[in-house]
Amino acid sequence: MKIKKFGNTESRVYELVQPIAEEQGLIVWDVRYEKEGAMWYLRVFLDHMDRPVNITDCENVTRPLNKLLDETDPIAQSYTLEVGSAGLERELIRETHFDACEGCKVTVRLIRPLETGERELVGTLCGCDRENVTLMVNDAEVTLPLTQAAFVRLADFDEDEVSRADSGEAE
Repeated sequence: MKIKKFGNTESRVYELVQPIAEEQGLIVWDVRYEKEGAMWYLRVFLDHMDRPVNITDCENVTRPLNKLLDETDPIAQSYTLEVGSAGLERELIRETHFDACEGCKVTVRLIRPLETGERELVGTLCGCDRENVTLMVNDAEVTLPLTQAAFVRLADFDEDEVSRADSGEAE
């Protein structure tokens, strides 16, 4: 994986949506302009530091953003606008994501297994630069080249707790 930067369209949309989100007490986690099949999608992912993002938050950003996009018309072709939460297991793809999540529990999925056979590491994010990601895994610091990572995601929950809750065994 490579650390991504905003493209021109994403940068323009970020500049439009950021003040709207800020007014609502939200953070713009990411803006993606992606083609899937024949359709283009403009996706805005929101976050809130103190609570989960809800449908009202998404509506409160979508309405003024839609109006502003219609007025400024920064995208030539037709597209579908989607505004939603960044999610608990959000992918870290930009420098700002890694900076914001330093000290958080993350999952790194590798393209090829390590010599030990491990293909997925869960640990505390210690840092990231353009080439490497560093984690604390079982009291050992592990540095991995980003080129070997399929993805890096937040691991905000304990899978054992989720399994117990799903089976009715929650404490």
